[in-house]
Amino acid sequence: MTQHLFVTQGNDDIPRWREAFPQARVCRPAQARAQAGHGDHVWVMSNVDDWGVLAANLSRRNAIVAVLSYTPDSEEALQALACGARGYAHALASPEMLRQVQLVIANQGIWVLPELMAKVVGSTFRALGGESRVQEETLSALTQRERAVALSVAAGNSNKVVARELDITERTVKAHLGAVFRKLQVRDRMQLILMLSKQPIAAMDGGE
Repeated sequence: MTQHLFVTQGNDDIPRWREAFPQARVCRPAQARAQAGHGDHVWVMSNVDDWGVLAANLSRRNAIVAVLSYTPDSEEALQALACGARGYAHALASPEMLRQVQLVIANQGIWVLPELMAKVVGSTFRALGGESRVQEETLSALTQRERAVALSVAAGNSNKVVARELDITERTVKAHLGAVFRKLQVRDRMQLILMLSKQPIAAMDGGE
């Protein structure tokens, strides 16, 4: 049976965790290392000592890892993903949000706080080589405006910034982005940058 383990340093036992997953158990890092295995969902608090090492260790054992933070930021989100975590969320997220995170990461997706997604996407795209890695044939199916939207989004810009840069409305940005996703057969920003960077799509995907 799949376990839900919330790994904390001490007294972090948030009622909404148990509301989201009634069978969840709060444990210390040593217990998680001893008990978590293939397919278990392990939620690691980022205030745990050496949380990145723990997340990487559990990920290598095929546990499904999400990192929870009281003060989420894009740098920590990138660190979590680099350590093999599939999710990064606020420690005080609602039960509904926690269940949404769980649904995404259980289906091989990546979930990052929406307000951090653009920055995470931009940083990841640059780390993968940025626009210099994009090959012409990848963009050949797109119109000139769709290309501009795709590259601006990949650079880490929000729809609002893209609209301002291209002197179009946010609604038009969304329409172009939808066309980009459809033509390139990707679901979201993270898959878009992987496609543009010629990386395996299965490696990472997530919500808008």
